[in-house]
Amino acid sequence: QVQLVESGGGLVPAGGSLRLSCAASGRTFNNYYYMAWFRQAPGKEREFVAAINWGFGSTYYADSVKGRFTISRDNAKNTVYLQMNALKPEDTAVYSCAAAWMATSQTISTYDRYTYWGQGTQVTVSS
Repeated sequence: QVQLVESGGGLVPAGGSLRLSCAASGRTFNNYYYMAWFRQAPGKEREFVAAINWGFGSTYYADSVKGRFTISRDNAKNTVYLQMNALKPEDTAVYSCAAAWMATSQTISTYDRYTYWGQGTQVTVSS
Protein backbone atom coordinates (compact mmCIF):
# COMPACT_ATOMS: atom_id res chain seq x y z
CA GLN A 1 0.00 0.00 0.00
CA VAL A 2 1.44 3.35 -1.05
CA GLN A 3 1.45 6.12 1.51
CA LEU A 4 2.12 9.76 0.72
CA VAL A 5 2.80 12.21 3.52
CA GLU A 6 3.06 15.94 2.85
CA SER A 7 4.78 18.50 5.01
CA GLY A 8 6.04 22.07 4.79
CA GLY A 9 2.85 24.09 4.56
CA GLY A 10 2.26 27.22 6.60
CA LEU A 11 1.56 30.94 6.62
CA VAL A 12 3.79 33.21 4.55
CA PRO A 13 3.52 36.84 3.36
CA ALA A 14 3.04 37.63 -0.29
CA GLY A 15 6.34 37.41 -2.13
CA GLY A 16 7.67 34.80 0.26
CA SER A 17 8.70 31.20 -0.29
CA LEU A 18 7.81 27.75 1.00
CA ARG A 19 9.01 24.26 0.20
CA LEU A 20 6.57 21.38 0.37
CA SER A 21 7.70 17.78 0.73
CA CYS A 22 5.90 14.58 -0.11
CA ALA A 23 7.44 11.42 1.34
CA ALA A 24 6.36 8.22 -0.37
CA SER A 25 6.49 4.71 1.05
CA GLY A 26 5.11 1.29 0.25
CA ARG A 27 6.57 0.64 -3.18
CA THR A 28 9.43 1.34 -5.53
CA PHE A 29 8.45 3.71 -8.30
CA ASN A 30 9.60 3.11 -11.86
CA ASN A 31 9.91 5.21 -15.01
CA TYR A 32 6.14 5.14 -15.62
CA TYR A 33 5.19 6.69 -12.31
CA TYR A 34 4.25 10.32 -12.11
CA MET A 35 4.14 12.34 -8.92
CA ALA A 36 2.08 15.51 -8.89
CA TRP A 37 0.92 18.36 -6.74
CA PHE A 38 -2.66 19.56 -6.84
CA ARG A 39 -4.27 22.31 -4.82
CA GLN A 40 -7.78 23.23 -3.79
CA ALA A 41 -8.91 26.58 -2.46
CA PRO A 42 -12.20 27.01 -0.56
CA GLY A 43 -15.13 27.04 -2.96
CA LYS A 44 -12.96 26.15 -5.94
CA GLU A 45 -12.26 22.98 -7.86
CA ARG A 46 -9.08 21.00 -7.41
CA GLU A 47 -6.36 22.41 -9.64
CA PHE A 48 -3.25 20.83 -11.14
CA VAL A 49 -0.04 22.55 -10.05
CA ALA A 50 2.93 20.50 -11.21
CA ALA A 51 4.06 16.96 -11.99
CA ILE A 52 7.29 15.05 -12.42
CA ASN A 53 8.16 11.75 -14.02
CA TRP A 54 9.79 9.63 -11.35
CA GLY A 55 12.35 7.94 -13.56
CA PHE A 56 13.30 10.54 -16.16
CA GLY A 57 12.66 13.66 -14.12
CA SER A 58 10.56 15.39 -16.79
CA THR A 59 8.58 18.24 -15.27
CA TYR A 60 5.23 19.83 -16.09
CA TYR A 61 3.61 22.97 -14.70
CA ALA A 62 0.34 24.81 -14.72
CA ASP A 63 0.62 28.17 -16.45
CA SER A 64 -0.32 29.94 -13.21
CA VAL A 65 2.84 28.74 -11.44
CA LYS A 66 5.42 28.56 -14.25
CA GLY A 67 8.54 30.48 -13.37
CA ARG A 68 7.63 30.60 -9.67
CA PHE A 69 7.30 26.95 -8.60
CA THR A 70 9.77 24.12 -9.11
CA ILE A 71 9.00 20.43 -8.67
CA SER A 72 11.85 18.02 -8.00
CA ARG A 73 12.45 14.58 -6.58
CA ASP A 74 15.02 12.73 -4.55
CA ASN A 75 14.90 9.09 -5.61
CA ALA A 76 17.06 7.94 -2.72
CA LYS A 77 14.66 9.47 -0.21
CA ASN A 78 11.51 8.60 -2.18
CA THR A 79 10.50 12.23 -1.77
CA VAL A 80 9.06 14.86 -4.10
CA TYR A 81 9.42 18.56 -3.40
CA LEU A 82 7.58 21.67 -4.49
CA GLN A 83 9.62 24.84 -4.11
CA MET A 84 7.26 27.80 -4.21
CA ASN A 85 8.69 31.29 -4.70
CA ALA A 86 7.09 34.69 -5.23
CA LEU A 87 3.93 33.44 -3.56
CA LYS A 88 0.68 35.31 -4.13
CA PRO A 89 -2.52 35.38 -2.05
CA GLU A 90 -4.23 33.43 -4.84
CA ASP A 91 -1.82 30.54 -4.16
CA THR A 92 -3.63 29.98 -0.85
CA ALA A 93 -5.01 26.44 -0.84
CA VAL A 94 -4.65 22.94 0.51
CA TYR A 95 -1.83 21.33 -1.44
CA SER A 96 -1.91 17.56 -1.95
CA CYS A 97 0.56 15.25 -3.59
CA ALA A 98 -0.53 12.34 -5.73
CA ALA A 99 1.02 9.40 -7.54
CA ALA A 100 -0.01 7.25 -10.46
CA TRP A 101 1.32 4.86 -13.05
CA MET A 102 0.76 6.28 -16.52
CA ALA A 103 1.91 5.04 -19.90
CA THR A 104 2.22 8.62 -21.21
CA SER A 105 2.16 12.15 -19.85
CA GLN A 106 -1.01 13.13 -21.70
CA THR A 107 -3.29 13.03 -18.65
CA ILE A 108 -0.94 14.10 -15.88
CA SER A 109 -3.05 17.18 -15.09
CA THR A 110 -6.24 15.14 -14.61
CA TYR A 111 -6.76 14.49 -10.92
CA ASP A 112 -8.87 11.35 -11.30
CA ARG A 113 -5.99 9.63 -13.10
CA TYR A 114 -4.10 9.51 -9.82
CA THR A 115 -4.32 6.45 -7.62
CA TYR A 116 -2.60 7.53 -4.44
CA TRP A 117 -3.10 10.74 -2.49
CA GLY A 118 -1.63 12.37 0.57
CA GLN A 119 -3.69 14.06 3.26
CA GLY A 120 -2.85 17.59 2.15
CA THR A 121 -1.07 20.53 3.73
CA GLN A 122 -2.40 24.07 4.10
CA VAL A 123 -0.58 26.95 2.43
CA THR A 124 -1.78 30.43 3.32
CA VAL A 125 -0.33 33.52 1.67
CA SER A 126 -1.20 36.82 3.35
CA SER A 127 -1.49 40.05 1.38
